[in-house]
Amino acid sequence: MSESQPLLSRATVPSVRRGLAPCRQRTTLLTSSLGRIETLQWRDSCELRSGEDFSPEFQVCLPYSGLFVWHVGHDDVIADANQVLFVTAGEAFRLSEPKAAGCAELIITPSVDLLLEIVRTPARQLGRHALFARRSCRASFAVQYLCARTLHTLTTRPMDTLEQDEWLVDLLRMVLHVNAPRPASALRTRRLIRRTKEFLEGHAAAPLRLSDIARAVDASPAYLTDLFRRHEGVPLHRYLVQLRLSRALVELPHANDLTALAFDLGFSSHSHFAAAFRRAFRCTPSGFRAAVGCRGPRLPEVIDAQ
Repeated sequence: MSESQPLLSRATVPSVRRGLAPCRQRTTLLTSSLGRIETLQWRDSCELRSGEDFSPEFQVCLPYSGLFVWHVGHDDVIADANQVLFVTAGEAFRLSEPKAAGCAELIITPSVDLLLEIVRTPARQLGRHALFARRSCRASFAVQYLCARTLHTLTTRPMDTLEQDEWLVDLLRMVLHVNAPRPASALRTRRLIRRTKEFLEGHAAAPLRLSDIARAVDASPAYLTDLFRRHEGVPLHRYLVQLRLSRALVELPHANDLTALAFDLGFSSHSHFAAAFRRAFRCTPSGFRAAVGCRGPRLPEVIDAQ
């Protein structure tokens, strides 16, 4: 989430937004007449406590590393790698990080004309569109896969203008193709879900039992598993596996030892990791590493079993 300012493609600059510490950097991966794609990162030595801010443009944000909280309106929205955030132009917000462990997100800032065409909403009603009123939704495996392809591909090879435009449109279409908004939850429920997500993020690589999680968030195991499933649409275990796999997408292009990576991510073996990765993304971990350098943003047949 960032204010609009002149940007140079693939330029990495210290953030100068109000309230941002100098240990945070924003990088422009793609800029075209249809919008831009950026990353925003802050290091693990930087505890995020930003002042009130706003974006003058509508944005879609894909957190891909760490966890932070987006305080907007009356909502405290948990932003982890399993979420997509929808930012309304001109709406005040602030960010906080429960644990100073470092975070990163991919930011899509489409032109208003492109956004209106894809969501099929009159300009005067865009701020009230269900996605932006909802503020967040759970990311699909397909969205996470294309987010990772965007991060790796746009930083490793040049693109001509047409390919940039098509990449931006493909990514935005996929991100905006989400399920209907879920019913609003009570404040007590939202706080419990937040504590649960914070615990899962902080212990994603550890072998966890339901009783461990329930004890950490002060809830009974039966109540927690039922509430989380109804709120997020998936069981706790599948949410945790998706967090681990989203980390794999970021780490795979730089990993030399896939077995060591599997253990670092919290999987019991390389075969366990490879099987989970293949079920989610319809390719092997080594196949993904090869695909990162492929031309074009097209996905393999990714089927969401979520």
